[in-house]
Amino acid sequence: MAGLVNNLLILFLVFQNICLGFRSPLSVFKRYKDTTRSLSSECLGSDRPVISLGLSDFALDIRMPGVTPKQSDTYLCMSVPLPVDDEAYVVDFKPHASMDTIHHMLLFGCNEPSSAENYWDCDEGTCKDKSNILYAWARNAPPTRLPKGVGFRVGGETGGRFFVLQVHYGDISAFRDKHKDCSGVTLHLTHQKQPLIAGMYLMMSVNTVIPPGEKVVDADIACHYKRFPMHLFAYRVHTHRLGKVVSGYRVRNGQWTLIGRQSPQLPQAFYPVEHPVDVNYDDILAARCVFSGEGRTTETRIGGTANDEMCNFYIMYYMEAKHAVSYMTCTQNANPEMFRNIPQEANIPIPVKSDMLKVTHGHHEETKGTDKSSLLQQAKKEEEEILDQGDFYSLLSKLLGEREDVVHVHKHNPTEKAESDFVAEIANVVQKKDLARQITNHDERDNTILVRDRIHKFHRLESTLRPPENRHFSLRQPKHGEGSWEKGHTGDFHIEEAVEWPGLDLKLGQVSGLALDPENNLVIFHRGDHVWDENSFDSKFVYQQRGLGPIEQNTILVLNPSNAKLLHSMGKSLFYLPHGLSIDKNGNYWVTDVALHQVFKLGAHDKEPLLILGVALQPGSDRNHFCQPTDVAVDPITGSIYISDGYCNSRVIQFSPKGLYVMQWGEGTETSLGRARPGQFHIPHSLALIPDFSQLCVADRENGRIQCFKLGTGEFIREIKHKSFGRELFAVSYVPGGFLFAVNGMPYPGEAEPVQGFVMNFSTGEIIDTFIPLRKNFEMPHDVVASEDKTVFVGDVHARAVWKFASIEKVEHRSVKKAGIEVQEIKESETIVEARLKNTPESADHLKKQEKQHLVQQASTGVSFVLITTLLIIPVVVLLAILLFIWWKKTTVYGVE
Repeated sequence: MAGLVNNLLILFLVFQNICLGFRSPLSVFKRYKDTTRSLSSECLGSDRPVISLGLSDFALDIRMPGVTPKQSDTYLCMSVPLPVDDEAYVVDFKPHASMDTIHHMLLFGCNEPSSAENYWDCDEGTCKDKSNILYAWARNAPPTRLPKGVGFRVGGETGGRFFVLQVHYGDISAFRDKHKDCSGVTLHLTHQKQPLIAGMYLMMSVNTVIPPGEKVVDADIACHYKRFPMHLFAYRVHTHRLGKVVSGYRVRNGQWTLIGRQSPQLPQAFYPVEHPVDVNYDDILAARCVFSGEGRTTETRIGGTANDEMCNFYIMYYMEAKHAVSYMTCTQNANPEMFRNIPQEANIPIPVKSDMLKVTHGHHEETKGTDKSSLLQQAKKEEEEILDQGDFYSLLSKLLGEREDVVHVHKHNPTEKAESDFVAEIANVVQKKDLARQITNHDERDNTILVRDRIHKFHRLESTLRPPENRHFSLRQPKHGEGSWEKGHTGDFHIEEAVEWPGLDLKLGQVSGLALDPENNLVIFHRGDHVWDENSFDSKFVYQQRGLGPIEQNTILVLNPSNAKLLHSMGKSLFYLPHGLSIDKNGNYWVTDVALHQVFKLGAHDKEPLLILGVALQPGSDRNHFCQPTDVAVDPITGSIYISDGYCNSRVIQFSPKGLYVMQWGEGTETSLGRARPGQFHIPHSLALIPDFSQLCVADRENGRIQCFKLGTGEFIREIKHKSFGRELFAVSYVPGGFLFAVNGMPYPGEAEPVQGFVMNFSTGEIIDTFIPLRKNFEMPHDVVASEDKTVFVGDVHARAVWKFASIEKVEHRSVKKAGIEVQEIKESETIVEARLKNTPESADHLKKQEKQHLVQQASTGVSFVLITTLLIIPVVVLLAILLFIWWKKTTVYGVE
């Protein structure tokens, strides 16, 4: 009897525990986290535990397999395969590391680790294929905390199948006892699709100058937001020693809403946004850094060393998964006048205790006499309130040149300067070493390059975490999509012709150049009644039709981009054969004339040129002559002038803002040697200046490729070339936000590549969309220009027409397989993004409602299972209890008798 009762009780308790276990998988993970023991002296060996946390969740422990570094600044790597084949989401992290043992650790995701060994020296690299950083830890940071429903995507058809852990052992004095280290991180993963994806928005001042002794200097940043709604949940501020306070705001209809405000002299962590802020289309994001130049004897500029300054405001956000963008940047001040109304709090410094200053600048100041234990205790109290520097985005800030944080100097050459190309620097920071930078005696040009490199670093981060061959100058990038790219491989938008635009019916001459002025009006450069044909030039490139005189029509037309209404026209009796057109930040027109062999700078309303380069009707190849120059690009930061020259010269020439020769680079393509080498041109036909990346990209027409060079030096950075370009690539245009647009030429006989427009990811060079007109056909698209909202204009020299294309939102998707990759293909293209967002102000509320419904559905799944299980168990328990009572009663009665 007693045994039966015991068995029934055990059975009941087992069922109860099962029910409680299914009640909350997350609670199980929390209990797992609380009870996980520290493995500082014993390690997991080769057995990497995968712990089930319910039906859809699991934990993965990733640890170093018991290593003992033998010298300081050792970087060791190890890999762990993703234990599942399908898509999963990382929703939580728990680091197992101490600053006493390691300097920092990084977690990468990829498909093929650099080694199959249990662990290896990271000098061999982390991954053989592209690698993406998933997590970073440093300085005793608490676990990364993500809001509910937000995660990082891994696995599946496109995600990495391996995790690679890289640990940097800085000072190995802690290993004097020869103990084995098993630092690492525990991941909480789920198969449940996360409705929200996290990202970062970086606001950065690039041209601030702090005069010596000046008490208050403001650095202001502001940009219009032109994307889908995002929700802000954390922020971080960063300056060097002169920063007093940094504040960030959302400005909507003149109302300033605080995102975050903090002293940059406090621990520069990610702090939660106290009152969550949403940002919608056409809002303004604004930030101000307040500096003081007191104590300095020279000017202080933006730069990467401890003696320079920085003004950064980082915003962590999440977006709906289908519209998510991993990062965005703002480096300008779009509306200086608005800062007259900035809240007064933004100008008030935040007091900082001296002991906190020592914590912040501990790598530069001695901490003698400081009670280290009290400082650690104070830091511990803050762990529950802040998102510290151990999360993914801390790494970004480290890579952005915060050199005052670097402890371990390059062990082979402590005074070595950073390499001129940031690709190599990123490779060193991520793969192996922290380089110490000592830059002195800056002149104006050096400071400008510093500013550009500062911006360049952030934008190049993603592309530099690619295979090793992408990190050097003398190479082309991998052929992203070459041969296997298909139109279904698109991004979050698609480019289609705006068929209602009446500009296609304009009566134009040969359209040679297009540009957008500062008001976003479309400017067209055309040839009127002149044509370029076989009779235009002799064998020495001298123009043969001077008797026709200059073009009598206005060759420059300014149109309203919405309705093609003519706003202004000019250029009558100035040109013979117009070619390239660009517009600088001040609204000046820069044009080239291939017949005159000259370059002109024109004011928007001036009848006479402001500047003329070259000698009229005289072709040449020296510093004072051009030969059929094709295009111009003007650096908005320095004012430097870059000219592609051209049809009979194969070079790019740099001039000062006043038109003085500075330098040139390039040479003709030696066709006998086969493939054109970097820096060789066969008609440099179009220029796209990318100040955010510190690059100038050239459409190398007859070589069918894009070549990109470093501003100021002309050093080759990379080539973008795709089979779908065909033999000719006519024009290239860049849009802030990382998009590159281009048009190619007609295919040669027997070749299949069609004439079309391309949209590319600038960081990777990958084609993400193509477009062709619906009305008429491309004949020889000669120039392309695009605006930030991805409105694209294409001018055709043979069709004598200009097309307008618009960015179309993807509304309905279906999963398809193309080239072995699962992608989201549009089912029906619908409305333009801007129109939809502007006409549906309730979109943000609708998004919140969808998020809430999704989370409720997730919770209801667990509740349903618990309810069903409970209803099945209760009758069994009740029946057993009744049977037990009847048996006991009968036994008692028969026993008495």
